[in-house]
Amino acid sequence: MLTILGFAMIATFLVLIMMKKMSPIAALVLIPALFCVFVGKGAHLGDYVIDGVSSLAPTAAMLMFAIVYFGVMIDVGLFDPIVRAILRFCKADPMRVVVGTALLAAIVSLDGDGSTTFMITVSAMYPLYKRLKMSLVVMTGVAAMANGVMNTLPWGGPTARAATALKVDATDIFVPMIPALAVGLVAVVVLAYVLGLRERRRVGTLTLDEALVREPEPESETVLVGAGAGAGAVSGGSGARSGAARGAAGGPGEAADGEAGSGGASGDDFQGLDPNRPTLRPKLYWFNALLTVALLTAMIMELLPIPVLFLLGAALALTVNFPHIPDQKARIAAHADNVLNVSGMVFAAAVFTGVLTGTGMVDHMANWLVDTIPDGMGPQMGLVTGLLSLPLTYFMSNDGFYFGVLPVLAEAGQAHGVSTLEIARASIVGQPLHMSSPLVPAVYVLVGMAKVEFGDHTRFVVKWAVLTSLVILAAGILFGII
Repeated sequence: MLTILGFAMIATFLVLIMMKKMSPIAALVLIPALFCVFVGKGAHLGDYVIDGVSSLAPTAAMLMFAIVYFGVMIDVGLFDPIVRAILRFCKADPMRVVVGTALLAAIVSLDGDGSTTFMITVSAMYPLYKRLKMSLVVMTGVAAMANGVMNTLPWGGPTARAATALKVDATDIFVPMIPALAVGLVAVVVLAYVLGLRERRRVGTLTLDEALVREPEPESETVLVGAGAGAGAVSGGSGARSGAARGAAGGPGEAADGEAGSGGASGDDFQGLDPNRPTLRPKLYWFNALLTVALLTAMIMELLPIPVLFLLGAALALTVNFPHIPDQKARIAAHADNVLNVSGMVFAAAVFTGVLTGTGMVDHMANWLVDTIPDGMGPQMGLVTGLLSLPLTYFMSNDGFYFGVLPVLAEAGQAHGVSTLEIARASIVGQPLHMSSPLVPAVYVLVGMAKVEFGDHTRFVVKWAVLTSLVILAAGILFGII
């Protein structure tokens, strides 16, 4: 019964948000509360929620201060050189814009933090997508998949969890998987190319002059999300623009508006980030660069807990770049929308995960899936683990999958002569799909800053993310890694 109710709860949640019958926050809170009563454990709902909130509180704190820190870094111009390089490559060609999104997301993902990747990628690319009237779900989908592939880095989380759960070396998991993961990253770039061609056919190819004089789509209008998903699909705008994007980029193409009709245009004229925004601190560029490198190094070396590092980093960045208190308050206020939306979503997700775990539904679901594996599939446990990693890491947290389910799969594999390392490698192939899971806090940063409805993002990205994960799994089997 708990197995059926668990799957029913997840299905109800996904259907309601994809059909836009409920907002993600409301669905994350009300649906698990209702199912908790169905299970007959309504009296324990408070305990489940508190347990869930306690487990996700450090994540919420990390996201809050990471948003402030990287928002400030975007405001002061730290990432402007990277953005200009990407925009020079993209020009005004939709195909190049989508490929540039994949490349930028993959490069920034090297720091191992999905929220950072999404903040930088969206802040850089959002004005360009709006100016060219491109599909915003193409941006969120490509960014999520590129980050999902790179999320398998040893310091990204899943690989470290798999290594810890199975008591093996993370290097022994990751290094042999590099060829398969490289194929997966190539698959994301190829997919970006195909989606970019579709966008090019839909919106046309513009010269820079045409792009500069084209009026950006008003924020209140609908945003086309139909690329690759049939014509006519649209998503409504979702309110005021996010603080980080607003502070970093101004209005969509603000810098270009002042230059429209001026005659010639060059690649440097087509700015994604306003080059004249008052928050720029060019004299402090190297200080901010060194501070960011030091912060990321400390994060990788685990010198302090990540929430503490971002708390200290945000405080230092604000103090040095904006020594006057009114200016500091203005920067915090500029990013308050993102902070509130993301932290609220994380705590709402805590209700979902708390009920799913506390009632025992997640354990029954996992055991049912493992028990359904036919005995004849025992020697193929690497393939089975890879396939199971797609739905399980989507519907469960990484902690739940790697510490709860993976040891059971590894034990079953060992009984049939499949090594623990093969099982561990297969367990990370589902990460491109996992990064769009409703239980991943970073995805709310992505859709929030891009002003895309979570249901629209889910409908668009799931099929492509599953395909990318299967490509990685197939490459792993073909290369003899899994």
